[in-house]
Amino acid sequence: MPELTPNDLLKKVRKIEIRTKALSHQIFAGEYHSAFKGRGMAFSEVREYQWGDDVRSMDWNVTARMNAPFVKVFEEERELTVVLLVDVSRSGLFGTKVKTKREQIAEIAAVLSFSAIINNDKVGALLFSDHVEKFIPPKKGRSHLLHIIREIIEYQPTSNGTDIGEALRFLTNAIKKKCTAFILSDMLDCTPSGAPRYEEALKIAVNRHDISVIRVYDPRELTLPSVGLVHAKDSESGASAWVNTSSKAVRRAYSKWMSDSISSEEKLLLKYNVDSVSVATDGDYVKSLMALFQRR
Repeated sequence: MPELTPNDLLKKVRKIEIRTKALSHQIFAGEYHSAFKGRGMAFSEVREYQWGDDVRSMDWNVTARMNAPFVKVFEEERELTVVLLVDVSRSGLFGTKVKTKREQIAEIAAVLSFSAIINNDKVGALLFSDHVEKFIPPKKGRSHLLHIIREIIEYQPTSNGTDIGEALRFLTNAIKKKCTAFILSDMLDCTPSGAPRYEEALKIAVNRHDISVIRVYDPRELTLPSVGLVHAKDSESGASAWVNTSSKAVRRAYSKWMSDSISSEEKLLLKYNVDSVSVATDGDYVKSLMALFQRR
């Protein structure tokens, strides 16, 4: 990924901020608020007893002092901690349409961050490849949010691979209280047979945190085009081979492997009640995020 000049980076961050901040205010703030609940109920105030109030809410100390019945009022404790688990592995640089996967992930991360900030939630980020590359602890504020967006756009990972399990294990150990976590990744972390490699880590993480998956993919990844003999290279492992894309059998085998991988991922997420959506690099992530929020 070519390194951006400070001026180019500033322009890119500003462009994303303008677009996603408006979306967060106009569309997502209410949906986000409804979808992601607070940790519980917190004391708000006392008021005079009204017909129908639960007697278990009586504040007997105030009642005795005022010589009239008073009850405690509780409100939902809204403040959340949101952590974005952002895949910065080399496969994210792939894109044959309007954006690369990494660029689409950056915009979605910005929308989620602004939605969280509008609701007065803390936001943090965990950038990962085949290990945790960088952890930005959750905080509030616009400058903190812009720092996260800048890191997602310009960060140069030290490794090329992907290990979602390692990111989930770090989250489980680093964030002790329950948080709302979003995994933003192409989710290409599976065995040669297509089985996800992160089940054990996910199984532990979902017992502590509220996790959702936003899978970002490029349409060209789903099938191989028939363009003759090509020299293909795995951007993460570095392995390369000549592939005869003119062969129907080769194209079928590739499509089946990709389909099986996606199906295995979906079954695993369903098994652990993890909400998920898929967004193409040329797709409308607004509709996808709305669907995710409304499903909850």
